Amino acid sequence: MTDTPTVSATFPATARTLQVPGATLHHEVRGHGPLVVLVGAPMDADAFAPLADLLATDHTVLTTDPRGIHRSTVDDPDRDTLPEVRADDLARLLTHLDAGPATVVGSSGGAVTALALVQSHPHLVRTVVAHEPPLDALMPDRERLHAATRELVDDHRAGDVVGAWRKFFAVGDIDVPDEMVEQMFGGERDPQQVADERFWFAHDLLGTTLFEPDVEALRASPVRVVVGVGEDSTGQLCDRASSALAALLGTTTTLFPGDHTGFVDDPAAFAQRLRRALGTA
Repeated sequence: MTDTPTVSATFPATARTLQVPGATLHHEVRGHGPLVVLVGAPMDADAFAPLADLLATDHTVLTTDPRGIHRSTVDDPDRDTLPEVRADDLARLLTHLDAGPATVVGSSGGAVTALALVQSHPHLVRTVVAHEPPLDALMPDRERLHAATRELVDDHRAGDVVGAWRKFFAVGDIDVPDEMVEQMFGGERDPQQVADERFWFAHDLLGTTLFEPDVEALRASPVRVVVGVGEDSTGQLCDRASSALAALLGTTTTLFPGDHTGFVDDPAAFAQRLRRALGTA
């Protein structure tokens, strides 16, 4: 393991690496207090840094790049990464820090990682906030969704990046004009962003959306599960999936500001709502 001091906007953070089977995980720790983990997939630690700063006033905050994304390297770049593998990575990080049990806030694919973590290592977790998990397996039209996702993954592999993203937004019921998709993904782009996106489409996306949570295990676990959804995500696939998960768990969804990336767009409002959901406001 190596430690590299870094500076965030508010709190000093320490960037570290941890060797795990098949990968080297980049992760960052800031603040003091009870442990909170902010995790995404494919979002990396940088995406959560503003929110981490806000929570670090009274928490130790762990952020990480999922394996194969940005600074977290993999030994075999052609191997798929399942949510169970990402959950094992997270468990190894939590065990290494020895600061738990933790509150784990996962968004998108990170919410799926967090659910898998509860199923495999419940002793490491106190509360999970699963924000907009893309659980296609819980949808009545899951076969159509699976087929459409396989198609857009194949399109991306074949080099049709813009077409793949158009289909991605369509599958997610997210209204993005064609010209905006072209502007976002059709021109010159950051090479790291391109590499991360390629790995995610090729090796993460299908496994994440195909994940079917063990509802009985989640219900029987002592871990509190909060299912979050963006106030502006009404009618989108992740809204429907979150509502389906909450119903199966015998609870209701908790609304958060913004949409699928509300923690990026308005981290202050998101942090305030998160503290309220956790009972720490």
